[in-house]
Amino acid sequence: MSEKLALAVLGSPHPDGTVGTMLKYAVSVVKKEGYEVISINLYEKKIDFCRGCRACLQTGACVLQDDMQEIAARLRQCQVVILGAPVYWANVPAPVKNLFDRLLGTAMEETAAFPKPRLCGKKYMILTACSTPAPFSWIFGQSRGAIRNMDEFFRTAGMKPMGKIVCTNTGRKSEIPGRIFRKIGRCWKK
Repeated sequence: MSEKLALAVLGSPHPDGTVGTMLKYAVSVVKKEGYEVISINLYEKKIDFCRGCRACLQTGACVLQDDMQEIAARLRQCQVVILGAPVYWANVPAPVKNLFDRLLGTAMEETAAFPKPRLCGKKYMILTACSTPAPFSWIFGQSRGAIRNMDEFFRTAGMKPMGKIVCTNTGRKSEIPGRIFRKIGRCWKK
């Protein structure tokens, strides 16, 4: 396996939609940077709902046996995570929220004071899209809510942001604006 490994996670039911296209572009950029990329489509995985047992906080692994073990292992292996998820009611789609719930023990260890992150040293990029036009998508919390949810998971896990890209007004656009692709590319230049 490559020393430089990236995990690309699609949290959209539309692989060729706006978020899927943004993720594919990000994958092409990260490959040019010398990373091997493992892609996961959450809508193709069997991921049961979290049962709230919290055993994972002690063991670092979920007790439920499904596709989550593969995803958690890939997350531990990689140096970079690119998560693409659309905005659903000012939040992430259910499979993405379920992913975060199930990765509780992978991401953090519970201590007497504050959670101790378990994924320090890794970086992440967030890609999202919503049908609300800018600046209203931000003002009314549509894209901001989804970004906040994704950001909270990664920050709690000890990861550092590379970029957070939002494509707004997707209900009226037939193509993704070039500025979105340029923003994705600039994240790798920092």
